[in-house]
Formats: sequence, C-alpha cells, structure tokens
Amino acid sequence: MLTKKPGLSPDRCFSPEPVQRRLAHQFFDSISALPLVCPHGHVDPALLANPAARFGSPTELLIIPDHYLLRMLYSRGVSLQSLGIPTNDGSPVETDHRKIWQLFADHFYLFQGTPSGLWLKEELTNVFGVDEPLSSHNAGLIYDYLEGLLASPEFSPRALFKRFNIEVLCTTDAASDNLENQRSLHEDGFTQIRPTFRPDAVVNLDAPGWRENLTKLESSIGTEINTYANFVQALEERRAFFKRMGATATDQGAATPYTTRLSDQEAEAIFARALVGKLNPGDVENFTGHIFMEMARMSVEDGLVMQMHCGVMRNHNPALFERFGADKGADIPIKIEWTENLRPLLSAYGNDRRFHLIIFGMDESTYSREMAPLAGHYPSVLLGPPWWFHDSVNGMERYFNQVMETAGIYNTAGFNDDTRAFVSIPARHNVWRRVACNWLAGLVARGLVEEEEGYGMARALAYDLAKVAYKFEGNLGGI
Repeated sequence: MLTKKPGLSPDRCFSPEPVQRRLAHQFFDSISALPLVCPHGHVDPALLANPAARFGSPTELLIIPDHYLLRMLYSRGVSLQSLGIPTNDGSPVETDHRKIWQLFADHFYLFQGTPSGLWLKEELTNVFGVDEPLSSHNAGLIYDYLEGLLASPEFSPRALFKRFNIEVLCTTDAASDNLENQRSLHEDGFTQIRPTFRPDAVVNLDAPGWRENLTKLESSIGTEINTYANFVQALEERRAFFKRMGATATDQGAATPYTTRLSDQEAEAIFARALVGKLNPGDVENFTGHIFMEMARMSVEDGLVMQMHCGVMRNHNPALFERFGADKGADIPIKIEWTENLRPLLSAYGNDRRFHLIIFGMDESTYSREMAPLAGHYPSVLLGPPWWFHDSVNGMERYFNQVMETAGIYNTAGFNDDTRAFVSIPARHNVWRRVACNWLAGLVARGLVEEEEGYGMARALAYDLAKVAYKFEGNLGGI
C-alpha cells in the first residue's frame, strides 16, 4: 500500500566527517535502548488513566493539540478555525477531521528543515510504520491507515506507553488538581506516572481567571483563602499532597527570573489588593518575585526540586488569545537577565545542599554569560535542556557548545521532552540522544575526551542526569 520510503537517514543529526560520524554511531548504539525518563511534560494523565481510552482521529492526535504546528500554519495564512481549534465565543470551526488532515498535508512542506518536521517523520515512520512521505496526494490513504491503527488496542495510550519504554513520566498539574487520574493510575500499577506541582494560575496575580483559580484552590483545601498567610499555608498543604502522590518537583513559569523578598506586611497588602481587583503598578512582578523566594524556602523544607521556566511573553497576539485562548503558538521569547535577578534567591538558598533548582531560559545570549557560570558555581543550580524554540538540532548544538565548557555536563539536568504530543516523546528523545552523541564524538575526534569517557558521558546525557536531577534514583515502580 505505502511503498516509497520517506528517507529517514540512519545518519541524521550526525556529522558528515567520517571519524566523528563513526564515533557518533558507536555512542548512539550504546545508549539507544535505554528507557526514557520524562520529568517534565504536558501529557494529559486522563489519556492513560482510562484503560479504554483512545487517541481519537489522526487529526485529534497529531494536529489540534500541537501549538508548534499551529504557529507555523497560522504564519502562512492557515486559519485556526480551519484546523478545528475551538473558539472561546463558540463560533463555528471545521469539524471534518479528514478535511483538516488534507489541509495539513497540503502544507506539510512548511515543516521541512524544522524540528516539528523531523519529529513528525519519525513518529509516522517509527511509531506507525508509514512508508512514504506525507503529501497532498496520499493524505487520504495515510489518514485511513492511521485511523485504523488508532482504533486498535495495540495503539491505545497505555499500550504505546509500554512500547515506548518510558521509565517515568511526570505530568504538569495545577495546584488545585485533585490528582484523581494519577491516583487511578497508581491503583492500576502505573506508579511511574507522577504529578508536578504547577502553581502559576494562583501565584501569578495577572494570570487569566486568577480569582476563579483561587476559588478552586480554596475548594481543594476546604478553607477560605482571605489572607496572604492563608494563601501560603494552602500552597504548603498542596505541595505536601503532591509529594504524597509521588511528585518530586514543582514548576513555575514567569516572564523573568526576578526574585525579591517582601516583608509579610508588603505581601499581605498586595494579596489584599488582588482579592478586590485593585492592584498597583509593580504588584504583579514583586509578588511573583517574592513567591519564587517562598517556593525556594518550601523546597528546602520539603525536598521538592524547583523548576523555573523564564523568558517568554505569553499570548503575544491579543486577537488570537481573545478568540482561541492560550497555547496556540503566539508565545514569543524575550530578552532576560539571570545574574542580578536570581541573586536574592541564591543568596538565601543557593549554598544549601537541600535545595535543588533547575533553570530554563529562552534567551540564548545568557547561556555562556550567565546560566552556565551560575550552574558551574552554586551547588543548588542545574541547567535544564534547551527549551521550546531551541529544542531542535541546531538549538541543542548551540547549547552544548555554549554551556558545557563552563558548567560541565554534570551540572545539567539531562533531557525532557516538554510535550503535549504523546507520540512525539520517543522522537524527541531520539533527536537529543543523536545530537548529544554527535557532540561527544566531535570531542573525541579532536582529542578533548577519551573514547571510553564518551560512552559514560553519552549514558549520562541520555538517562542518568535526568534521574539524578529530579530525584528519581531507586525503584521508579513504587512510591
């Protein structure tokens, strides 16, 4: 049926230089079968909690939830409503998934040379066995083929989870989440699926629907939150609950990594103004900076790893956000600064070996100037992998070249796939492992690292570093 090979080169991501390429293959072969450690992502746990769950149509699985695809298509004039993206106002959108798939296939050329294109080719080839490149001409045939596979038990979310050899997968969950999906999974033996405490919706005072989110937090603890002191206590209670459910980490996102310590009176005054919707200029930034400090303090006390994702202006396109909501491809990187912004937090907790902080940034100019030196000095700080727009072959190569000489690989946190697209998980890890092995092969070829050292470094980058960074040592099958 599908006979023309799509050309997934066995040398992809590897140097054309013969010695480096040979070494890259050797390193990759030594680690390619290692289990996948997925400490940060956005897979909906409901997909896995229900044994009877299916992914739906190929369109529902591969197109509608993927904002990487949406941003590229929108940039070339493809409307989100034509891609079936629901609108906030309930206005009509395309509901024929076969038609949406055809539209996507007509524009698949847009993803040539992009990480999304590479991931999709690997998914279609290695997960589903599609034997020819997606195009306008074969879109219907491939749709029918995928639709049949997705209806079968062998391609259920749980079946693919096992097939992908995922050792641990962490979801990202709101502070108010009851974690019933994770509880159900643990009862079914899937204890390697763990929650991550994500408080952004209640700690960022300018978050959309902040007051409603606070009400949900109140419901989760069964107590009214009418003071800042109550608010902090609620966060501590929820962190303890998440930890009992297997969480090893928290995650907090903000435009910048600004940190500051407010007095209790100052924090109380800002929180009171937020409750009545009368914030002053600077309140949001100061409160978020103060909460970063509080989260660090709590991490010292409860042992949860703290993650900071910074450097993105969310929802840059207001018209798109108003009509379709968040996570539709309109988030844009911004210039940020780490050294001064993190100093208050690191002055307080950076030398405490009970504290573990993983930092992620979108401003690559800070890699060698700030992020690597910070991780290369403070025992509490690790660098997260290249994130979002830089989760690509070139982005990874830039990361290795700018970071590793100063920080060393053992002050980094390995890799995480950070994806909503479940079936892209093995493809994303595969790209990281290939690029890492190619980088290591270059070091060996230039005499900077011994070949035997390269094998150990490849394993660390592919597997060990993430387990250590997120405190996954030991038996991941039990909590």
